[in-house]
Amino acid sequence: MPKPELEFFRPDHLPWEAVAASATGGAGGPGVRQKILSRDPDTGDLTRLLQFEAGVETTETIAHDFWEEVWILEGELIDLGKKQSFTAGMYACRPPGMLHGPYRVPKSCMTLEIRYGKK
Repeated sequence: MPKPELEFFRPDHLPWEAVAASATGGAGGPGVRQKILSRDPDTGDLTRLLQFEAGVETTETIAHDFWEEVWILEGELIDLGKKQSFTAGMYACRPPGMLHGPYRVPKSCMTLEIRYGKK
């Protein structure tokens, strides 16, 4: 079953849910929530909002077996491995295997994330 057909709508009614660390390859745990906008349960492809509370810090470098596109909507992420700060309006496109993180979130941060093409 592919992602559902959805015309423009306000996703306010969709629930925020906690993200376990294992569910995102390291970018989860206390202070991390997601709002799934669309998902293909067969492939794992998904589009979601990911919200980090101020003070969240991950401990591992992350590499996925899928494509990941991320747009920072609000706030800031500091990539501790790259020693760079990324802020609202910035975008990343990561092919499978691309290393990123660990992260520190000094202020709350919200991203739009699209995952697809799992190997």
